[in-house]
Amino acid sequence: MGTTEKGGGGGGKIGCFWLTRIVFLRCLAFIYGVAFAVSHFQNKALLGSNGILPIPSFMARARRHFNLSGDEVSVQAVLALPTLFWWVPVEHTDLALNLISSAGLVLSATVLLQGSANMIIMTSLWALYHSIVNVGQQWYAFGWESQLLETGFLAIWLVPVFSIQLLPVDTPTTRVCRYGYRWLLFRIMLGAGLIKIRGDTCWWDLTCMNYHYETQPVPNPLSRVLHHLPPQWHAMETAGNHVVELGLPWLLLMPHRGAVAMGGVVQILFQTAIIISGNFSFLNWLTMLPAIFCFDDAHLSWMFSAVTARFSAIAEGISLKQKDKPARYQRSVLNGSIGTLLLFLSVPVVQNLLSPRQAMNTSFEAFRLVNTYGAFGSITKERTEVILEGTHETSITAQTKWQEFEFKCKPGDLSRRPCVISPYHYRLDWLMWFAAFQRYQDNPWFINLVAKLLEGDEGVRGLIARDPFNSTTPPKFIRAQHFMYTYSDTVPGSQGPVPYWNRRFLKPYMPGVSLTMLKEFREANGLLSRETVPSSSASTAEKGKKKKGRVKVWNMEVENLGGPIASLCVVALIFLIRLFRRDLDGYYESTQVEMARSRGDVSTSSGSTVDCVGACTHEKRE
Repeated sequence: MGTTEKGGGGGGKIGCFWLTRIVFLRCLAFIYGVAFAVSHFQNKALLGSNGILPIPSFMARARRHFNLSGDEVSVQAVLALPTLFWWVPVEHTDLALNLISSAGLVLSATVLLQGSANMIIMTSLWALYHSIVNVGQQWYAFGWESQLLETGFLAIWLVPVFSIQLLPVDTPTTRVCRYGYRWLLFRIMLGAGLIKIRGDTCWWDLTCMNYHYETQPVPNPLSRVLHHLPPQWHAMETAGNHVVELGLPWLLLMPHRGAVAMGGVVQILFQTAIIISGNFSFLNWLTMLPAIFCFDDAHLSWMFSAVTARFSAIAEGISLKQKDKPARYQRSVLNGSIGTLLLFLSVPVVQNLLSPRQAMNTSFEAFRLVNTYGAFGSITKERTEVILEGTHETSITAQTKWQEFEFKCKPGDLSRRPCVISPYHYRLDWLMWFAAFQRYQDNPWFINLVAKLLEGDEGVRGLIARDPFNSTTPPKFIRAQHFMYTYSDTVPGSQGPVPYWNRRFLKPYMPGVSLTMLKEFREANGLLSRETVPSSSASTAEKGKKKKGRVKVWNMEVENLGGPIASLCVVALIFLIRLFRRDLDGYYESTQVEMARSRGDVSTSSGSTVDCVGACTHEKRE
């Protein structure tokens, strides 16, 4: 007989995961929503037909690689590069990007508000995001993209094929998904820990955190405060990181319910601490998701009303009575097949974890079903920044006056407060961090970014915070300078605002270039805009007039508030979910109980006393 523990909402059963699934699906839908929002607001300028790294040029190279002509598509090509863009005509690239991101946002919002989904919805979300990631090039070359796809793939098998009921009695939460997510979290954390001790020596001498807060890609306001803490504190942070990433993940694989829950709590708290300390996109928010399956209904019933928690127990009773039905047998075979697939695909991942040459954030097959992860195997000890500067002057001399471009979040203006945007993500700002310790010659995207700013391209101008020029009179030349940045010390009682940063000039990064000087390079790399690039200010102004209204509203105004908007959305949706709880209770009353009564599976008295037949399969209790 199953054991019931009453939480804040009452009635959750130990070893059951009906409520856990609802929490997980809502959280996953939120992350999907953020990812598609980033795509909606940024991808046209980054990847559109006239973007910095255009998808049409990328797909043309892919077609040449697979010896495809015209609109021809082969099975080999699709299996090697799974994306819907194989079937998208070049002239409809921007439309396809908008449709994919809009569809993703609608489906994400549906799952978030409903708290349930089916295989059709979850497969659609996975396929839509897969289509973007596989043509995203450098903009989507981050580990969390594969992590979201792996998390989303497992979620397909977590839900019914067609039903979108909150408590689908024919489809209990499967073991393959529960253990699959715990295995995913284990690999993420252990991989991150191993890559550190195999990498930078500062992880051994406990000094890495002395540098991390200052040199991380996109700091937030608290990063500077944390950086100025004593070295002894940073040493304890580094040691604690090793414990959390190398020791405590083993709790996730334990058969003991209490140990697993403790492992989940530790990992959620650890990810929360990272979120507070910097802007790491939705990575740490996403990493919390597998930890949700460390908790059963008894742990999470406090998040639900008493009615919801009580009827999750009813659903379990009905589900157990149906376990001998043919559909349940077919589902068991499917789950066994998925489990076997995960085990098979985990072999190279485990080999990589055991290898002294461990690879970080790597996929071993095109669909990114099981991947290897890791972060900060090496720590940069000094922060350098690439600062773009432009001028209207027609020739460069020693007296040329240059004006700086300001990005949305990356350090530039010394007095500007660092931003708070997580879980939102400015992809251009992140790549500018990488560019600072690379050569511009090795990054075609950087050269084309400069060319787009020389053109006064409205879409690309919307990706930055401040363009000292305007689309009607873009600069004649742009150069890039290399600076060393360090946090400033807070000076009590000082007059005027204290700058957040100090900087020191290092060397020129890229010499001043004009649009004409870049034309040959852009043509050779397929980066020249499909439209004729106007050379005069008048034609540029005409081009700007056509786009100005819509681009300015969406890319300049809304984009600049991406982080706060995302945070407000979380709060608003929480209140919406709370508001709908009474309606959901009514839904349970009118559908689930009636269904149970009609089947004769559950009996209820006038006092709403429930007799649940059967018990949840539960793990060993403390």
